[in-house]
Amino acid sequence: MNFKRLETFVWVATLGSFRKAAERQCTTQPAISSRIAALEEELGAKLFVREVGPGPVALTAKGKELLPYAEKIIFMSEELRKRANLSLSLGGLLRLGVSETIVHTWLPDFLRRLHSEMPNLDVELTVDVTSNLRTGLLERALDLAFLMGPVSDPAIVDLELCTFGLVWVASPALDLPQRRVSLAELTRWPIITYARSTKPYAEISQQFRAQDGPPVRFFSSSSLAACHRLTLDGVGVSTLPQVMIAAELADGRLKRVEADWTPSALAFTASYPTVPCNPLAELAAQLAVAVAGEAATA
Repeated sequence: MNFKRLETFVWVATLGSFRKAAERQCTTQPAISSRIAALEEELGAKLFVREVGPGPVALTAKGKELLPYAEKIIFMSEELRKRANLSLSLGGLLRLGVSETIVHTWLPDFLRRLHSEMPNLDVELTVDVTSNLRTGLLERALDLAFLMGPVSDPAIVDLELCTFGLVWVASPALDLPQRRVSLAELTRWPIITYARSTKPYAEISQQFRAQDGPPVRFFSSSSLAACHRLTLDGVGVSTLPQVMIAAELADGRLKRVEADWTPSALAFTASYPTVPCNPLAELAAQLAVAVAGEAATA
């Protein structure tokens, strides 16, 4: 039995689309259709209901019955390769999504280690906010993501990666009081923060809107580097990961602001889908856990 046809069967069933399966397997839609037709002929059973229109492809009753067997065959094949310690021979493309906080911390160390241990692997890197990375995982547009997790879905594995504490900081040029300040006092300046679609923004905006006094002005951005630059240039007050701004705090370019409330720490996970089985994502996730742990103790 042709392994590639079984793998195609699983991808079409998972993604609900011949077109998406073709994109995932770097081939054409006619090639996917040909593989499925050949597998159906070999098995003597129809696996998919083919209806005219753009809607998702549905499994037949027999397709639903056979899908777990195909998934098990693929899983056992990948387990055999892993147990044979073939990581050096593993190749292909890993579509990796990363929150920008990690880009500014231990991601370079991770990519160096990944290249060292899997030199035949290509990496397609996407830097985005957690909400978009989560969607990419669920739609199987990403194989692995380092994001603010966990992802609450039974088909997604979440491995704890790291936690970054946030601190209020500002440029000395803003001349904030040399004492503990309230959130209400901080409304004198724009609050530079994460994008509106993120958990930190929701938490920060909720706290400020509960304060008496004038409304706060938010300067939100999906780019952490932009938030960092704006804070250094004295545009406003922000909360940034302390690990990212240690040098600026040490040399006085930024000043820590002691406020009566600080946002929750950012907790990250390495998350990847379990179906279809992807040993590249699993091995890379385990490596990320190791690299993140080393960075935390350095």
